[in-house]
Amino acid sequence: MFRLTRYLQALAEPGAPPRRPQVAAPTGPVVIWNLIRRCNLTCRHCYATSADTDFKGELDGAEIDRVMDDLKEFGVPVLILSGGEPLMHPEIFRISRRAKAMGFYVGLSTNGTLIDQNNIGEIAATGYDYVGISIDGMADTHDRFRRMPGAFEHSLRGVRLCRDAGIKVGLRFTLTRDNAADLPALLELMEREEIHKFYLSHLNYAGRGNKNRGDDAHHRMTREAMDLLIETCWSGIRQGRPREFVTGNNDADGAYLLRWTQTHLPAQTQRLEAMLRRWGGNASGVNIANIDNLGRVHPDTMWWDYTIGNVRERPFSRIWQDTSDPLMAGLKQSRRPLEGRCAECRHLPICGGNSRTRAWQLSGNFWAEDPGCYLTDEEIAAPHGARYSA
Repeated sequence: MFRLTRYLQALAEPGAPPRRPQVAAPTGPVVIWNLIRRCNLTCRHCYATSADTDFKGELDGAEIDRVMDDLKEFGVPVLILSGGEPLMHPEIFRISRRAKAMGFYVGLSTNGTLIDQNNIGEIAATGYDYVGISIDGMADTHDRFRRMPGAFEHSLRGVRLCRDAGIKVGLRFTLTRDNAADLPALLELMEREEIHKFYLSHLNYAGRGNKNRGDDAHHRMTREAMDLLIETCWSGIRQGRPREFVTGNNDADGAYLLRWTQTHLPAQTQRLEAMLRRWGGNASGVNIANIDNLGRVHPDTMWWDYTIGNVRERPFSRIWQDTSDPLMAGLKQSRRPLEGRCAECRHLPICGGNSRTRAWQLSGNFWAEDPGCYLTDEEIAAPHGARYSA
């Protein structure tokens, strides 16, 4: 996850002290937990391939409690409860309250359509630290993606109810070629509705690799979206009313912001690069983890077709530290065994090699170059042919 606002705010206040106190790093990763696969929608781009039916073999309440105990002891700081649609889980509020009582930061990732006057009180009383509601565009686009007429109005109702109840709520938007044109209107909606946060998720694109990268329509679209997001974020900061902008699933965003800074704030470039190197980019298999509805553990949510263990058979804490799996062994290396242009990229210390999922889907090789990187060969070339160094 790339916290765009945090970096731009730091550039806007170069002499200000850190906004957050320095604390010890957690020992465990952020865990995104798909508690249930059932969903009231059948969205076009759902990575969980959910449907409005019961799926057999899902973890029951007692199993979930045992896993939570292990996660807490292991030092996991954050639980993001997802689905399917997590509000369809019969024990969602009990599970959420228990997680809060244990001291986890607890987020709820929902499509928002089931949030109404009947449950907003219980949602607020549960004390979620954050509720993310997925929006795929304005009404026509969103309803087409969600395959349900009126889905947009139901989701927007959920956003408003959370906002009015004092819950930190944000929009989650997955960028595709079919909805990119709606991004400006969504950012205007965010401002108009006084929504605190906007999360842009890049689609896990696996296109044509390095051929004609500069002419690739998806890469051009991605750059245009990032330009708009950066400018919107920066404008809000300069006007004294910043919103929280975050991106995910493409760690080239850090390097792209660095290039923007070279043009617009050149005196801050070196400072930003140092901050981005400390971030380090892709955290799959290290600081981000996924548990699915059947208890299978994945390096992140985009690795649903690759399982490294099951919490019914071994505790999560043991699974996560086991590097006998070749993918996990490579992900946990400080310099991953990358190939192709990723291995030679000048921005490798910033992005960490980006998405290994896309490389694997396209080539069958975990460590091949990421086809979703939207930077050109010229933009990633090391000066004077110098090679990567940490």
